[in-house]
Amino acid sequence: MTNPPPGYGYPSDQNPYDKQPPPAQSGYGVPQGPYDPQPATGYPQAGHPQGTPGYPPPGYPQTGPGYPPPGYPQGGPGYPPPPGSPALATPADRFLARLIDFGVLLIPLLVIQFIVTAAVGSILSAVVGAVVVFGYEAVMMLTQGQQSVGKKAMKLRVVSALNGGRPSDNDLWVRSAVYGLPQALYCIGSLFALVNVLSLLWDKPLQQCFHDKAAKTVVVKEA
Repeated sequence: MTNPPPGYGYPSDQNPYDKQPPPAQSGYGVPQGPYDPQPATGYPQAGHPQGTPGYPPPGYPQTGPGYPPPGYPQGGPGYPPPPGSPALATPADRFLARLIDFGVLLIPLLVIQFIVTAAVGSILSAVVGAVVVFGYEAVMMLTQGQQSVGKKAMKLRVVSALNGGRPSDNDLWVRSAVYGLPQALYCIGSLFALVNVLSLLWDKPLQQCFHDKAAKTVVVKEA
């Protein structure tokens, strides 16, 4: 297991801005992290009274224009992640990563589905295809540092929305299942898959697809 990058809310003696106020409870029933919606507590936040040395961090002025940033109204539904946290991946980067993964899977899928279709029919070929997609996604997420081939190429990584670190194995299994297995449903599954990958375009502020929401993950861009 790799250590999470700094700036995700883990205390660090080397970086005073990594120190966080005591965790509150989120809508998922677990401590909140940098990408998790915050309660309407106003500003400054508890544990960091205005005027405390070193707070707020650089780039987040205490008052006046620029704070809170656009989309994060004071006392509103969320605050930005700590400075130094990787930015969320853009929809274009995620689309290109998926396109690369599709290219990786295309030949194996065509061969497998041709064999299955010839043996038992086209409906079961959709089931086999969904299992292949699910297996590829799960293996890559669990063994390759939360990166598929496409994500490696685009320098993207799946991280926990709660703390910015590695999601649990269970969360990664859930993410892979919600992404791949619905495609087993003939026609309906393909429609769900399309809406799923497009849903990040209107999900704000975390740009999560359905499989991200199910696993409480976000996709970030690495430097």
